[in-house]
Amino acid sequence: MKPLELAGLLAAPTQPPVRDALRRLAPRTLDALIIEALSATEEAWRQVAVDRVAAFAAGQPGNRPVVAAYFTTTERRTAEGMRVVGWSPFVAALASTEDVPDLRHTRTTATAVPVGEAAMTEEVFADPELAAALNRLAAIDPPRHEDVLRVHLPTRRITRLTP
Repeated sequence: MKPLELAGLLAAPTQPPVRDALRRLAPRTLDALIIEALSATEEAWRQVAVDRVAAFAAGQPGNRPVVAAYFTTTERRTAEGMRVVGWSPFVAALASTEDVPDLRHTRTTATAVPVGEAAMTEEVFADPELAAALNRLAAIDPPRHEDVLRVHLPTRRITRLTP
């Protein structure tokens, strides 16, 4: 069984064999199993994100080697004000060097888009596998307002950059 399948079964144990097996485990064992499944799941989602970014970079025009891609946060207006809801499924910048581009919100032009249109834009233009991976990673480790997610292609590592 793959880690993602195990995590899905643990998150919603609706199949009788899984539910029965989980009921027989001691609480400490069950906690350890959940922690292990979540950590394996996070790594699996990270690899999906890296694979999708690598495919995107390979499809870009020109022959300059892409080293890293960056993702900024998405926000949603709530009654309490703006709230970070996850990672944007659109590549903010592709860097052909090790230097991190300036992606601060003060220098990034943002356009307010109605919620329905934002969802439609994501559905039409975003890579669905990449969007799913970024959403899962944000659920596991929620980003903060000015965080930037860096996907480093040569090492296949994902790092959160915090100002």
